[in-house]
Amino acid sequence: MENSKYLTVSDLNYYITQKFKNDPYLHKVFLQGELSNFRFRRNSHQYFSLKDEKSKINVVMFRSYFDKVKFKPEEGMKVYVTGYVNVYSPQGSYQFYAESMEPAGLGALYEQLQQLQQKLAKEGLFDKQYKKPLPHYPDYIAVVTSASGAVIHDILVTVNRRFPHAEVDLFPAQVQGDTAADSLVAAMKQIAQFKDKYDVMIIGRGGGSLEDLWPFNEERVVRQVFDMKMPVISSVGHETDTTLCDLVADVRAATPTAAAEYATPNIPDELISIRQLQNALVSSIQNIIRVRRDTLTRITNSVIMREPARLYDEQAQTLDILRDRLHNNMVHQLENGRHDFQLTNQKLIAVSPNKKVTSLLQQIDFCQQKLITSIKHFLQAKSNILGQTAQQLDDYSPLKTLNRGYTYVTDRADKTISSISQTKVKDEVNIHFKDGQAKAIISSTRRNKNDNEEK
Repeated sequence: MENSKYLTVSDLNYYITQKFKNDPYLHKVFLQGELSNFRFRRNSHQYFSLKDEKSKINVVMFRSYFDKVKFKPEEGMKVYVTGYVNVYSPQGSYQFYAESMEPAGLGALYEQLQQLQQKLAKEGLFDKQYKKPLPHYPDYIAVVTSASGAVIHDILVTVNRRFPHAEVDLFPAQVQGDTAADSLVAAMKQIAQFKDKYDVMIIGRGGGSLEDLWPFNEERVVRQVFDMKMPVISSVGHETDTTLCDLVADVRAATPTAAAEYATPNIPDELISIRQLQNALVSSIQNIIRVRRDTLTRITNSVIMREPARLYDEQAQTLDILRDRLHNNMVHQLENGRHDFQLTNQKLIAVSPNKKVTSLLQQIDFCQQKLITSIKHFLQAKSNILGQTAQQLDDYSPLKTLNRGYTYVTDRADKTISSISQTKVKDEVNIHFKDGQAKAIISSTRRNKNDNEEK
C-alpha cells in the first residue's frame, strides 16, 4: 500500500505532456533568438538550440518544414521562429518544435517579396505558356552582369570551350546596391535596341544574402526580363537562392557555367551526334539499296520477265469473255428491239387514223343526210302550221265579215268603237265598208242590257 502513492516516470512525463498540450498559449509561439549548435543535416530533420543573453531552448525542425526555408541558416544567425512547445517523453525534457524560420530583420523584406510574387503570379508573368525555347545554335549571346565579377569569366570560358562560334557581348550593370535595379533595366533596354541580333540573353550574379540579391526581385527588373524578345536564362545566386528573375526567366540555371551550357551546344557532343546521324543515314541508305536490289532481282528472275507474253494471258482471256458477252448483249438488245417494234407497229395499225377518218366521214355523211331529212321534216311541219294558221286567219279575217254586209266603226282617232259607251250624241264617226268609208253623226244612242232596251 505504501508504493501506491509513487508515480512512475512515464506517468509523470505523460501528465506534464498533457499540461503542455492543453495550454492554449503553447500551441502557437513566436520566438526570436540566435542559432546555436546548428549543424546542417542533409535530407534529415534539424536539431539545434535557440538562445538569447540569459537562456536557451532546444529546437527540432522536421524535414518537411525545413525544406520550405528560403535561406541558409548558419551558426550565430539571429532568426524568427514560429512553432509550438511540447514534451519529449523519452527524455523528460520539453523543447520547441519549429514550423517556420526567417532571418531576423528580414521579415518585412520577405513579406514584401511574397506580396510582389503573388501579384506578378496573378498577372501570369510566371506561366509556362510564356516560356520561350532556347536556340540550339546561337550566333550572338548577350550577358547582363558585373564587368568585374567571376560570372562573365565563367560564361566566356564555358562558351569558348563548348561553342566558340557564338559571340558573347557583355552589357555591364551593377548587381548590388540601391542603383543596381536601374542599371540592370538600362542594360536590358540597350540589348532590346538591337532587336533581333541576339539569340539569347543571360542575366546573373554570384550568391549572397537576400539584401544582396534584392535588385533581382525588383518589380521593374522582373517586368523588363518578361518583356525581352529573346529567351532569357537567369543565373542569380546559388541553387538554394531563388529570385523573381529566376521565376520569370525562360530557363533558370544554378550557376553561370550552367547558364552558358544551357545557351550553347557542346561541339564534341554535336560532332558525336552528327557522326551517329551520319552512320544511321548511311545504314538507312544501304538498307534501302539492299531492299531495292532484292526487289529488282526478284522481279528480274520472275516468270513474267522471262516470258512477258504470259503477262497478258489472263487479260487476253478476259478480253475474249468480254467480247462474247458484248456480242450476246448486242444480239439480245436487237431481238428485244425488233420485238418491241413489231408490238408497236401492231398497236399503230390497230389505232390507224385512216380507219378513223373513214369512219368519221361515214358518220358525217349519215349526219348530213339525217340533218337534211330533219330540216325537210321541220320545214314541212312549219309549212303545215303556217297553212293552218293562214286558214285560221282567213277564217277570222274581218274582210270576210265585211263581204257579208258587215261594217265596223272608228272614232276621229281611228280607234275601233266596240261599245256604245265609247260614243255620245253628235259624235262624228267613220263607218268602214268592204269597199270604202262613210262619215256619220250620231243622233241618238241606245244600250242593250239584259235583253232589255234602254235609251
